[in-house]
Parts: sequence; C-alpha cells; structure tokens
Amino acid sequence: MKQGSLISKLVALIATATLLVVGLMFSAVLLVFILSAGLIIFGWIWWKTRALRRQLREHTQFRASAANDAEAFRPEEFTGDIIEGEVIRKVVLIEEIKRRPDHL
Repeated sequence: MKQGSLISKLVALIATATLLVVGLMFSAVLLVFILSAGLIIFGWIWWKTRALRRQLREHTQFRASAANDAEAFRPEEFTGDIIEGEVIRKVVLIEEIKRRPDHL
C-alpha cells in the first residue's frame, strides 16, 4: 500500500475545501434565484386575482346583509299570503315571429 506524500495530501485537502466552498456558493445563488422567482410569481398571481378577491369580499358582505334581512321576515311574524307555483317561460325570437304565416 502506497502512502501519499504530505504535499499530495495538502493539495487534496485544498482541492476538497475549494470544491466545498464553490458548491455552497452555487447552492446559495440557486436558492436566492428560486426564492426570487417564487416571490415574483406569487406577486403576479396576487395582482391578477385582486378583482376576484374583491368580488368574494363583496359577496360575503352581501350574504351577511341578506342574513340580516332574512331575520326580519320570520314566519311567525309574516302576515301576508304565500303563493307557491311554477313559472313556465317560452322565449320566442323575433325571427320566429316574422316567419309565422299569421304575422302581420
């Protein structure tokens, strides 16, 4: 078994330390790049969804006010008539009306 000289061991130690430092440096740069890209993407999504968040906020406020209105019409206090039924609606286009023979 051949033993390395002191100089070869010292060169190997320096090369290992250099590679370790360079590897840590590149990993730190990569981490900063990934975090920056994530922050930019998060900001873009947050900006693009601001109208949706506003609609959701208004919807929850509307639901809260509707719940307050529903409390005002309690069945035991309501004195009007309740009529239940179905509405059947037929939509007729103007072109269909013009094509009819009885159309004036």
